[in-house]
Amino acid sequence: MSTIPTPNQRTRTDRCPGVLRPWAADDGLLVRLRLVGGRLPAASLARLLQVSAEFADGSIYVTKRANLQLRGLTDHGGELAPDAVAALESTGLLPSRSHELVRNILVSPQTGYAGGCTDLRPVAAGLDALLCADPRLTGLPGRFLFVLDDGRGDLLDRSADAGLVALSSTAAQLRIGEHWGAVIDIEDAAARLAELAGAFQKARGGGQDAPWHIRELSHPLAPVVAADPRVPAPSGPLPFGSVPGGTHLHVPDGVLTPEHGRSLVEHTELVVTPWQGVFIPQAQEANR
Repeated sequence: MSTIPTPNQRTRTDRCPGVLRPWAADDGLLVRLRLVGGRLPAASLARLLQVSAEFADGSIYVTKRANLQLRGLTDHGGELAPDAVAALESTGLLPSRSHELVRNILVSPQTGYAGGCTDLRPVAAGLDALLCADPRLTGLPGRFLFVLDDGRGDLLDRSADAGLVALSSTAAQLRIGEHWGAVIDIEDAAARLAELAGAFQKARGGGQDAPWHIRELSHPLAPVVAADPRVPAPSGPLPFGSVPGGTHLHVPDGVLTPEHGRSLVEHTELVVTPWQGVFIPQAQEANR
């Protein structure tokens, strides 16, 4: 069984890829675009398909954090060419150059469309805005993950650095590393999660041996409490096919081919899921 490194076992900073920090793979550079809660406007998908056809291998790759990657981009000394960066920015999926690596926010894909205790899309958007507005958080590790479960239990089995599970339409319990935190008001959730990220960034320090995750700290970041009785049991992955609020399409091997991608752009709203899928909401289900 592998063990979790302690801070003094780290020997380097994390290397999670981004547009401005691509990964050199055997087939060229790999870049990652982070989608908050997996939300992907159809117009952005259409443009990204064009960018992949021009600069990458033509396909789009879905990650287990409900983000997107492009592969096979030309290596210019370990960086993308400026025109490739500009093309990726034109998709609208790179809202912040300085904070692109820290926008790791996983959210229940069906939230706001069907089921769950409350719509967490506003919380996710508010958290993203707070992260991008705080210059201290540019150094947050690219592996630091926020996980927001709207009370259906679909993301409770996902490891989180900071997050929450909704208990009702107005209350949620914080997740802090491997432990439970305070029960809070949903209206305060974005600010509380951003505060946790800031506290972790301060506690971890700097240098090559700084921890990547809250669970690696030598002391708790916040008081540990018991799980609230309203916390649901894990419900498991969203099945493929017709589901409440829409349709969950499988993306085989996580590879969204040009043909498959073009078949999706007719839909206004899309949500990439962490199970190699794309949730297509039914418009009439929105905001119920």
